[in-house]
Amino acid sequence: MAASQEKVVSKKDSTLSKRRVVKTSTNSQSNAPKKRMYSKIINDSTKNVYGPKTSLWITENEIFYNKKILRPLDTSIHNFHRWTPIQKLENKYQDLGNIGTAMNPIFPVVPTIIGATSGFISYDPYYDTKEPRYYDTKSPYTRMYIVWSGNGRATTHIEFTRNITPRWNFGFNYRPILADKQIQRRFADRQTISQYYDFFTTYRSKKEKYFLAFNYRRIRHIIKENGGVNRGQDKSYNAFFSNDAIPTLTKTDTEDFRHNLHFHHYYQLAKPFQVYQTLDFHTRSLIFRSDASDLTSNYFKETIVAGTVSDQLVFKTFQNEMGIKGNAAFLFYNFYHKVRTVNNTIEKLDGFDPRASSSLVENYVGGRVAFRFDSLSELRGDAELLLDGNYKLEGALSTPWLDAGFISSLSKPGYLQRAYRGSHNYWLNNLTNSFSNQVNGFIKVNWRGLQFSPGLTYTIFSDYIYLTEFKNAQLAKQSSGNQQVFSPEVRLSLQFFRNFRFSTNAIYTQIWKNDDNVLRIPELFVNGQLAYSNFLFKRALQLEIGIDVHYKSDYKAYGYAPDIQSYYLQDKETIRGFPVTDVFLNAKIKGGRLFLKYHNAAQAFSSTGYMLTFGYPAVANVIDFGFEIPLFD
Repeated sequence: MAASQEKVVSKKDSTLSKRRVVKTSTNSQSNAPKKRMYSKIINDSTKNVYGPKTSLWITENEIFYNKKILRPLDTSIHNFHRWTPIQKLENKYQDLGNIGTAMNPIFPVVPTIIGATSGFISYDPYYDTKEPRYYDTKSPYTRMYIVWSGNGRATTHIEFTRNITPRWNFGFNYRPILADKQIQRRFADRQTISQYYDFFTTYRSKKEKYFLAFNYRRIRHIIKENGGVNRGQDKSYNAFFSNDAIPTLTKTDTEDFRHNLHFHHYYQLAKPFQVYQTLDFHTRSLIFRSDASDLTSNYFKETIVAGTVSDQLVFKTFQNEMGIKGNAAFLFYNFYHKVRTVNNTIEKLDGFDPRASSSLVENYVGGRVAFRFDSLSELRGDAELLLDGNYKLEGALSTPWLDAGFISSLSKPGYLQRAYRGSHNYWLNNLTNSFSNQVNGFIKVNWRGLQFSPGLTYTIFSDYIYLTEFKNAQLAKQSSGNQQVFSPEVRLSLQFFRNFRFSTNAIYTQIWKNDDNVLRIPELFVNGQLAYSNFLFKRALQLEIGIDVHYKSDYKAYGYAPDIQSYYLQDKETIRGFPVTDVFLNAKIKGGRLFLKYHNAAQAFSSTGYMLTFGYPAVANVIDFGFEIPLFD
């Protein structure tokens, strides 16, 4: 019969425990003991090694410029409560009082596309700001961002990405927007139904000489147009914000439907020399639908096609850019040739003008250059020439003490502005190219808790193209003169008492010249915030509590025409200045973030609210809530 005895010797460190077990056994055929030894490793650690610093991302623009900067995920709670598209764009756009509705820039924007465009821009921000990031992850990464906000407004962002191999990544994004009608709201009576998703992938060869990026993007953006508030006999300003307010339109909607296939790849022939190709196929359908019953409201002053209608414009482009690029010491260079095929079809214009369905081929040449003095300073320039004469020149300087830039362009008019025929509008124009110039510069001062950046923006337009009212309808026109806009600006952030921060952005605008009175900009534009932030419970909880205020002075903001999905110049009504006030709480617990916000608190103490576009009251005082959960396994 065998007998045994155990002796345990343990060695420990901070993360790992090792126990050596020595077993002595007695064999019945021999009195000599025999020892059998084995090691047992026990890992007592439960810490997840994957997180924001192991899921890195980069933009395609940075890849193109050969910047090897991979960023960790953003986990900051600062301004996490700014969830609406308007707030994310620093309140520099107007909309129709609800998320997802048509948007228009408050400050003039210089065109960056010098060739043919559809001419429709009102829904561009919902698409242009969603371009996918490209990732390199050590584990699967999933992000769920959900906002449940007052008056039935909601948005979601589900993002997933993972490395299939160390050199091949795949991912997707899904971003729906669902918002109830804000005038005569009923539960689940949607005004905005927007579905956006994309798929993306990147691949790089073993020695990183070859790189490929591909994405497919799709958005279907449907808006139930209400035409603003129908005040009836009560023409007072307060009638816009009454609980009894009724919409002007009830059976009219617009749709912006887009697909885009994007492919970019390059091969490095030598260290300072790469050849590349970028392909884009884009198709866009813009639709206006209206029931005959909405004609009785007299909202549409002119009717070309009566009854139940459906207007449609289809715009397609195919673009092939090929060129060379590379780095030589601190210099990046690029030269390219681009071919762009454009096709535009306006359904109801067929038979009235040859531009109802037109195709053209555009040829471009261009180049880019960047001087990187160090990791914080860069001088960059772009030049592009459309071979029929249009051009774009752009430059930017970024240093620790100065930011400056300029852009100059000669661009074609959009198809919408050249010729259009729909249910309620009809025009044919012979428009010339538009010239634009813009320069800006900002000094940057950083001293202890103070960040101070004064600067200005100066913009010139010539042959400016715009939409205006004409006999109670809309009409595309071109200014015979020029416009000059001078906008000094101050950006300030002050940290005080250790945990308090005051920040503001103030713009004072003077229109020095405004031929045909086509520009409408508020004289004073201010964003301000006072916030307190701190860590609590041994840094287990991070909080930011504060108040946001946005104010614009009185001005005649552009009106909106749903049948052409465009903003137009109007002289009838003035938007009143109103302090839009949000009280917020942002928090982070472990890896998750959340916010709670009381939006438009000032309306609780006032008989009126605010509007961004005349006739369309913005969201009243409501509570918004949102959270984000990242997962790394």
